[in-house]
Amino acid sequence: MLKDITIGQYYPTNSFIHKLDARVKLIATFVFMVSLFIINKFWPYAIVLLSLVSVINLSNIPVKYIVKGVKPLKWIILFTFVINVFFLPGDVIWSFGFMRITSQGLEQAIFMAIRLILLVVGTSILTLTTSPIELTDGIERLLNPFKKIGLPVHELAMMMTIALRFIPTLLDETDKIMKAQMSRGADFESKNIISRAKNLVPLLVPLFVSAFRRADELAMAMEARCYRGGYNRTKMKEAIVTKSDYVAYFAQVIYLGAIIATRFI
Repeated sequence: MLKDITIGQYYPTNSFIHKLDARVKLIATFVFMVSLFIINKFWPYAIVLLSLVSVINLSNIPVKYIVKGVKPLKWIILFTFVINVFFLPGDVIWSFGFMRITSQGLEQAIFMAIRLILLVVGTSILTLTTSPIELTDGIERLLNPFKKIGLPVHELAMMMTIALRFIPTLLDETDKIMKAQMSRGADFESKNIISRAKNLVPLLVPLFVSAFRRADELAMAMEARCYRGGYNRTKMKEAIVTKSDYVAYFAQVIYLGAIIATRFI
């Protein structure tokens, strides 16, 4: 299951989406997230799905690789589905004792499940098509106006990028520790919840130790290279907005306009 988590991973390939400026992709991700919360009907999800399929096709990333990122979140999606099905008031269509399913609850549960799945798939495209360095530069440039009010923009962008970059690293470390513990008799697949919780203790301790060690090594490496944050730093590659970026901006405006229009149809 740990290998299925795609958040924070970068999929290197030569594609139209990969070549876009990081700022374009960051804004596109924000627009996509906002659009999901604007939608109040089922049929506008067809527009979202069509847009996602188009972007995935332009990114040259296998669909299976992107979709598998939803698998680790199946319990969260299931929990959200159950909460909406059984606890939302409305017209009862089935009941058994204290449990009851309403038509409004069932509709809302399906609606929320689709929203969560699309949200995970859509946002994962950002990290899959943008390298950590590009992501840091993109966030820094977008937040650049806030420097005037004393916000440490570069440091904030670096922290966010490092956090994303360490997700796959820590997952790989967790997988190695789990295999080592299983070879010593640990049972992480037991159906007994209490037993599984107890077995997590010898997993979490070395994981935290490893995380702190990696953080310390990273800090020492940055210090050895005389890293001083955003102070007098220059860029090896300056971001240049191309025609493709303008086309992407225009497509975002059309997409958001279409989603907003669905609320009045």
